[in-house]
Amino acid sequence: MKMGAALEKAFNDQITLEFSASLVYRQLAIELEDMDLPGMASWLRHQADEEIVHANRFIDHVADRGHKPVIGAIAAPQVSVSSVLEAFEASYAHEQRVSESIRSLYRTAEAEGDLDSRPLLNFFIEEQIEEEATVSEIIGRVKLINDDGPGLLRLDEELGQRPAGSTEVSG
Repeated sequence: MKMGAALEKAFNDQITLEFSASLVYRQLAIELEDMDLPGMASWLRHQADEEIVHANRFIDHVADRGHKPVIGAIAAPQVSVSSVLEAFEASYAHEQRVSESIRSLYRTAEAEGDLDSRPLLNFFIEEQIEEEATVSEIIGRVKLINDDGPGLLRLDEELGQRPAGSTEVSG
């Protein structure tokens, strides 16, 4: 089933936002690498890769529905942080932005009566709940640690254990 023009535009906007989110995470990774926290930087790089997977899922959906996916203009991320807490608070704020965008996309699909988008959008609504909860937990732990060097290093090591993924959509 073809999508209406408004829904197609909303999906293409979401594709652009997902690629933008990837760049934000890459910049945050650079910031934490610069703070000599390679584990946290690695976690953020994996998060950046996951955002590309998300963009690819939206691209596949748009293409499978007979439309041409389009990546819009993406500005360089304006991210600069001076602490671990600032980095993960920036991450959390961005996840909230993505979550709201997906909810808006869902509302657009509902307004058009587009049932074919529901499975994909339901997946992403659940995914965003998980994403926000994960980053919120990290923020809570960083706040507990405060500026305790050994605590930050322990968290850095733990976050560095996140397994690497692919930027391709898996089966």
